[in-house]
Amino acid sequence: MLRAVTFDLDGLMVNTEELYDVVMQELCLRRKLQFTDDLRVKMMGRPGHVSIAYMIEHHALVDDTVEGLLEESDLLFSGVLEERLELMPGLLELLDALEAADIPKGIGTSSRRKYVDQVLARFGLAGRFRFILSADDVTHGKPHPEIYLQAARQHGVPPEQMMVLEDSQNGCAAAVAAGAFAVAVPGIHSRTHDFTGAKLVAQSLREAAIYEALEMPEL
Repeated sequence: MLRAVTFDLDGLMVNTEELYDVVMQELCLRRKLQFTDDLRVKMMGRPGHVSIAYMIEHHALVDDTVEGLLEESDLLFSGVLEERLELMPGLLELLDALEAADIPKGIGTSSRRKYVDQVLARFGLAGRFRFILSADDVTHGKPHPEIYLQAARQHGVPPEQMMVLEDSQNGCAAAVAAGAFAVAVPGIHSRTHDFTGAKLVAQSLREAAIYEALEMPEL
């Protein structure tokens, strides 16, 4: 029996992976480089400072630092968020159904808390979750299982009784390693990711199989 659900944020609840792609392409363009698919896979789902470190290593950016690129990307991202941030299809309906079934919800994201608060505030979502775990709350980022082991403790359930909804290879690997019931919901940039170990690969948060696994009716 599944007794709790933990959501990833970027690309799963909101379309920020798509927006992040725009930002990374602009960072690379400013340096006359390309944001390639193999680099995207390495970066998706990881904490910001780790992702940027991968970019620096991948492109041998000897004149850039992690801190400098994070600051530059934050400035670009703020502008894009104002114009293009959207909820992913099926999110609100799933939240309503979980609340109707009295199934507790949490968030486990690789993003920094300041950014998470900014995104959730746009839609008034923070109060609908029992807890929010961000990159600031863990030592090891995804694909390490730490964040989802901590989420299970926060829910007060064994990991195997917690559904984790993820959109990326690294995030799904973290959920699988934690022993959770991992559900992959890939987006446009993660459909070719390796979701080995996932109990289910869904097309969207509206998929009936998600509701069936949680033994609750669709609203």
